[in-house]
Amino acid sequence: MTLEVGDVGNVVSFDPRPVLIVTGLAQEARIAAGPGRTVICSSSDPRQLRVLLADIEPSSVRGVISFGVAGGLDPALRSGDVVIATEVVAGDLRWLAGLEFSRSLIGEGDIGNSRVFRGGLVGVEQVVAAQSGKAALRRETGASAVDMESHIAADYAEKNQLPFAAIRVISDPATRALPAIATAAIKPDGNIDLRKVLRGLVRDPSTLSALVSTGRDFNRALRSLRGCREFLIADSIATTIGLAVAEA
Repeated sequence: MTLEVGDVGNVVSFDPRPVLIVTGLAQEARIAAGPGRTVICSSSDPRQLRVLLADIEPSSVRGVISFGVAGGLDPALRSGDVVIATEVVAGDLRWLAGLEFSRSLIGEGDIGNSRVFRGGLVGVEQVVAAQSGKAALRRETGASAVDMESHIAADYAEKNQLPFAAIRVISDPATRALPAIATAAIKPDGNIDLRKVLRGLVRDPSTLSALVSTGRDFNRALRSLRGCREFLIADSIATTIGLAVAEA
């Protein structure tokens, strides 16, 4: 929605273009789907995401949102906590997240039962599974969370002069490592390969406890993400993006 002020009174014009929503997993894409949204899923593959974005005509969308789960870097964040990005960093590159949410929403400090934080995101090309790797990223960047899509989405938005936002929910917190089975079981379509997970458990039953904990964290994150869809990818977010475009 693009808002413009006419010479006489307030004139409201609607921008029919969808918002481009970038996700990594099929579950995230299904949550994000809806009217006024073009959703792409990278299957947590940065190369694939760049290919998908190259096929998107920038003038066909009115803004870009990175939406999904993330790994926690700030030890204070728990699974299910929502991070609204203030910036995204990747190596020496940095992108600001220009979307401003209402003070009332942030002031409440939660979405449903989920806590909401503002913080930086780190974009990476490979999964950061170990606690030591998360701790190192936290020391180097001061960021709150890490994911594999936000830096690519931010770069696309900046190069095409589109407003950008990132909304990420903590799945695996800083204090928890991701089991190797979980990081290697994503299908090309972004779904979880359950057969591959089961085969991994047969080979190494000792990973069951860690995998169960990871699954609980992930399900909690998805519940929070559904709440974000209701509050942050509805008319309010489209209006804010429209205003950002109008002000540019």
